[in-house]
Amino acid sequence: MRENLTRWLYQAMRFQSGLPKTQRIESISKAAKPNKTEPNKNYTAEDPKPDHIPISADVKYISWLSLIYKLLFQKEHPSALSSFQEMMTSAEGKCVVVFLDYDGTLSPIVNDPDRAFMSDRMRSAVGDVAKLYPTSIISGRSRQKVYGFVKLDDIFYAGSHGMDIMGPAIQASSYDGKYQSKALDKKGNELTVFQPAQEFLPSIEKMLNELEETTSEINGALVEDNRFCISVHYRHVLQEDFGLLEKKVQALVAKYPGFHLTRGKKVLEIRPSIKWNKGDALVYLLETLGLTNSSDVLPIYIGDDRTDEDAFKVLKCRGQGYPIIVSTNPRDTLATYSLRDPSEVLSFLIRLARWGEPSAV
Repeated sequence: MRENLTRWLYQAMRFQSGLPKTQRIESISKAAKPNKTEPNKNYTAEDPKPDHIPISADVKYISWLSLIYKLLFQKEHPSALSSFQEMMTSAEGKCVVVFLDYDGTLSPIVNDPDRAFMSDRMRSAVGDVAKLYPTSIISGRSRQKVYGFVKLDDIFYAGSHGMDIMGPAIQASSYDGKYQSKALDKKGNELTVFQPAQEFLPSIEKMLNELEETTSEINGALVEDNRFCISVHYRHVLQEDFGLLEKKVQALVAKYPGFHLTRGKKVLEIRPSIKWNKGDALVYLLETLGLTNSSDVLPIYIGDDRTDEDAFKVLKCRGQGYPIIVSTNPRDTLATYSLRDPSEVLSFLIRLARWGEPSAV
């Protein structure tokens, strides 16, 4: 769709002669060079010759294309704020269940991952939502680290992209019991801890030690222990040093066949190669809540990362609920609705809590 849109825009700006059908769009100044083997092909007296295209055309074209992309994105993934009433009309009489990512959703993306604090207003909004609906946070961070940021006891936490879940007390019968154990929260309430990647912990510890040593010579590289996965942040790494860092991480992963490398926002992540992701965590939590086969459940999942697409896919396949992407820029996504940033997430959660209050029904 995007390539067709690009071609249409390109032609609409009367530069169609510079864009071969088999070629992806490039900057106009490059794409518009005449083809020496086919001079004057498809030109008319009214068309501007490539050599005469003004330099400002590049800027105008890019700005226009960007605007069209944004308009298309907003049409395909409308704002969850402007669509709130329509969404909640479908939620009447159903059990709303809320799933949230953390970084980039409840807190802004920051230069120092250890300082990704959520605001007091956001904490209050999440707490108000959790009083009304079962609420879980599913993050790539370690479960303990996310809890340290959120500091709320009335929600469920899934860290390491769902490989470390502290959820409802009911154990899921369709999952291996050896990965489930009982635990108590700070209030003494019984919970179930589910960790399907337990056997990978010894290798993860070895990899952490190796990574900290091998990346210590690269300024700005930060290795983060996220319990069942390892994050290598390169937000502060010089561009000329990134290639070396990437090679070092890839070389380490190659030594451990049970792991694979994924990529996020300025981060390389090493994860166990098991069939488990945020979508699987969502399904597990729904089962422990007793809502797996319910037709009256309405899950809402809000996230900004590409790893959240696994959860969006689950909701799409179930034909239930609302996957909501948090993104300022247009991007490929399975989400149905969108929010631009954590401030809009805050507004959405406040409205969701108000909608669920007894007096609002």
